This record gives sequence, C-alpha cells and structure tokens, in this order.
Amino acid sequence: MKKQQIPTLSSIFAQATSAALARVQADEGASSTAHAAQGGALGSALASPRMAVALSGGLDSSALLQLAHGYAREHGIELFAFHIHHGLSPNADHWLAHCEQACAALGVMFEAQRVQLTEQGKTGTEAAARKVRYAALGGLCARHEVRLLLTAHHLDDQAETVLLQLLRGSGTAGLSGMDAANAAPELLANPALVMARPLLPVSRKQLDAYVAAQQISHIHDESNDDARFARNALRHKVMPALDAAFPGFQERFARSAQHAQSAQRLLTELAEQDLAQCLDGDSLDVARLRSLSADRCANLLRHWFKVRQLRMPSSAWLSEMLTQLLEARYDAQLLVTHPDCHVRRHRDRLYLTPKLAALAGEREDQFDQSPGTEFVWKGEAELAFPAYGGVLHFERAEQGLDPQWLQGQTLVIEFRRGGERLKLADNRPTRGIKYHYQALNIPAWERGRLPVVSTPQQLLFAAGIGMDCNKLTTGTDRIRLRWQAV
Repeated sequence: MKKQQIPTLSSIFAQATSAALARVQADEGASSTAHAAQGGALGSALASPRMAVALSGGLDSSALLQLAHGYAREHGIELFAFHIHHGLSPNADHWLAHCEQACAALGVMFEAQRVQLTEQGKTGTEAAARKVRYAALGGLCARHEVRLLLTAHHLDDQAETVLLQLLRGSGTAGLSGMDAANAAPELLANPALVMARPLLPVSRKQLDAYVAAQQISHIHDESNDDARFARNALRHKVMPALDAAFPGFQERFARSAQHAQSAQRLLTELAEQDLAQCLDGDSLDVARLRSLSADRCANLLRHWFKVRQLRMPSSAWLSEMLTQLLEARYDAQLLVTHPDCHVRRHRDRLYLTPKLAALAGEREDQFDQSPGTEFVWKGEAELAFPAYGGVLHFERAEQGLDPQWLQGQTLVIEFRRGGERLKLADNRPTRGIKYHYQALNIPAWERGRLPVVSTPQQLLFAAGIGMDCNKLTTGTDRIRLRWQAV
C-alpha cells in the first residue's frame, strides 16, 4: 500500500491561494460579462489579478510573504506587501524599516501607511487598531487595483477565535470563526476586495518550523505578550493547558467551525426566503412575521440587520423588541432604540429608520413653535434649507404657480404649527394636514421632518403631500414645488 504523502506548507498555501484567485477571477468574469452585455469592452478583467500580503513583520506574516513571493513568481502574478504603522509602540518605526528591507530583498513592491487611533470607544485599543488597520489595507488595495489580500491567520488563530466567541456566548455566525476567503466591504471599505487566509489549515508549530528552516528574519511585537488583551490571555494561559490535556484540539475546533459555517449558510438561505416573503418596500409586514416561528422570526431580523449593515443585536434585546413590536395593537406607534437606528412599528409595518440629528424645531407628529425662515425665490431651480434637512425644488410644469407672481412673494418655510389645511384639487375638500398624512400612510416619525411653504396669506405646499390648488394655474412654464430630504 502506497504511503500517503503529508502536504508541504508550500502546497497547502498554493492550493488555498489558487482557490481564492479562482473566486476573484469568477467575480471579475461575471462583472466583465455583464459590462460587455451592456455594450462595454471586456478589457483586462480576466487577466491574473494583483495580490497583496498584509505584512506586520512578525513571524506569521513574514512566512506568508515568503510563500506568496514564491507562488507569485511561479504564476506570473504581481505581488505587493502593505504595512500599517499604528504608532502605538516605540518600535513601530523599526518594524516599518524591517518590512521595507525584507520586501526589497525579495523584489516585492512595498508600501506603508501611517494611521492614528482617533476613537477607541468601549471597544478598546485592540479593536480600534484592527478597525483602522483593515480600512487602511482596503484603501491601499484599491489604490493599487489589488483584488486579493492575503492575511497570515493560521490554525491556532482559528481555535482562539472559536473559543473567544464561545466565551462571549455567540451564535452560529460567531462560532463559524474565520472563512478561508471572504469579502468584507464594511471592514475593508472596499467592496471589490477578497480577503483570503491561505495559512488557516497550518498550525503555529508548522510555521515556527518553516521560518526556522528558511532562516526568515522577523520582528516580535511586545503587545502580543500583554495578557490584559483577551486573545493574548487565551494564547498564553489557556491554549497551552488545552493542548496538554487535549493534543490536537486546534484541528477539532476548526472542524467545529466548519460545521457552524455550514449551519450558518443554511440559516442565511432560510432568512433570505423569509425576507422575500415579509419585505414590503422598505418595511416588514408584521402579519407575515407573526406567521413565522419565534426562531425563524429572530433569524430573519438578524439577517435584516446584517443586510442593512447594522450592528447585530443581542438575543435579549431582540427578544424584548419582538415582544413589544409584535404583540402591540394594530394602531400602536412603537419605538425601540438600537445603537445604530430606530426600530419602529406603524400600521402593521416594521421599519428600520436612521438616527438623525434633530432639526430646528422638529417635533415628531407634534407642532413646532419656532419661527419659520423667510426667503424670496429669484428663479433658482432649487434652494437648500439645511436647518430643515433638505432641498426645495422649483420644477417647470403645465399646471403650477405663476412664476412672476411667485417671485413677488415673501415665502416662509417652517415645520407645521397645527391647524394648517390643504386643498389638493378643485373637486376635493379642504382637509387638515394630519388627515392627508394619515391618508397617505406617512409614518408619524416622518411627519415632524416635513416642512410647509406658505405666503403670509396662505399655505402653498406641504412636503410629502403636495401643492394647494387655490393658486395653481395652467400655462407654459408654471412652477411646482418638490421637497427632497437629504
């Protein structure tokens, strides 16, 4: 019986990198085909894409650079190395110089970028540094038209990630750990970029042996020894104990992560189907949500938050929100606040609305007592009113206001004060603005941001509703008003 050969580090790297490149080329091919179908040229979309290494100068990324250099040379791929200088360590300048020298010795194109941590918030230095680092890497890749970014995450990193997520009480998404390759447009601020981890099947011991055998020079980041950071505490205190008691546990953790990834893919498919059934415009149909089981409903809402690029809510927050929003009366106007948005219910519809800065005099479905803003129209196509959160457009129409009459008026823009009435057509009665809001199904939270325009004598226009017909005439170059929120 022929003895099975153990894959070398180079072959593991080559297989993973080739798979990632195939994904990039498939994406580019689909994009190029769509572009050609619209009459564009195929161009060079199907050529071998450029590749970059995220290089810190440490042992792992130095091994990655060596492997990537050999692979790129063999396959005729243009290789870059990008280093992010955080300035957090007194040795940061030395690390940058080391990376530059290592790339020069290999003939790899190198670029460094200095970044500053402006906001750490509640996440701490480690998370803040990660955020700015990946955004900078994404920017460098965009600048050099790089479509594939390689990082040096390995098997032990995957085991640490799974254990950290388990300690945080994460669900299947967190327990999935890191993908072999994925797009991360929010993290990298680059929707065209694929991030691959070709060393994910490789253990730290294998990398140590490879670096020693190849005599690869590397630096040591002293912050990796600081046990105040959660990952470092696991790495130096917990993982050695696990390895002693359960040798090879890293491979089993990685296998569990693959099972979680499979389960998460199924949950995502189900959520996409449920979202298609429940989505009505930009809102969810509450009656259809109620037809789902509690677990499917929660799964759908998590997916909706992800699609809208919002932070994932906790299980407790999600459960409380569902209780409030799904069990309320049909006519209830409910609001649940999330760190990134407001979750609202209006007439059996569920909305995610942004947290907007309060406008001058804004009152949600209440009356404004602040003075309006007077202005004179001098023929402009549009006028911006930042205090009211939008732009007033003056558009040509067959039926509208006489432009000469309009230019002679002192106009006022303001939020409604209460009691305003509007007649939309000669054959329709004059109604209060609130009646029109309700008839048009305009949610209460939007009404407070919709201004009205009037002369001292009468109302001319209400945003979200339309023009009062009393001053409308028919002729060439009449003017109609239109409000656009910004």
